[in-house]
Amino acid sequence: MTIKIGDTLPEGTLSEFVEVETEACSLGPNTFNVQDLVKGKKIAIFGLPGAFTPTCSAKHVPGFIQHADQFKEKGVDEIWCIAVNDAFVMGAWGREQKATGIVRMMGDGNAAYTKALGLDADFSKFGMGTRSQRYSLLVEDGVVKQLNVEQGGKFEVSNAETLLGQL
Repeated sequence: MTIKIGDTLPEGTLSEFVEVETEACSLGPNTFNVQDLVKGKKIAIFGLPGAFTPTCSAKHVPGFIQHADQFKEKGVDEIWCIAVNDAFVMGAWGREQKATGIVRMMGDGNAAYTKALGLDADFSKFGMGTRSQRYSLLVEDGVVKQLNVEQGGKFEVSNAETLLGQL
């Protein structure tokens, strides 16, 4: 079943490569419970097929980085990028995209969370296995308020500008 507006995000975990060690987080990959992270927050989330892929690197991530201040002005606490990659890859991609401190690059290495959202896709014909559909959503205190899912390889509704316009 695919998640829809009004649904609560499913329980699950995502991993993030932490660049700077703190008392709460060790350096390197850390696993976080999604329910804990979204509690009491407004979060813009976008999902995409994979790190370092053309449209994702040239358009999707840069759009959210470019508009991060506007999201904050509209009350968004955090921006997350979720991809079916491990935390090491997501961390490297985040550094390459200059996303550190702007967009949280969240890894879903086994696609477990993406499947729980019902937003997984079979990219086997491209040699990529199970991946994520391209989407954006807005969550407030764990409840989906906006959801934009792309159809078949397009990049028209999951961009930062569309989600900003819905806030």
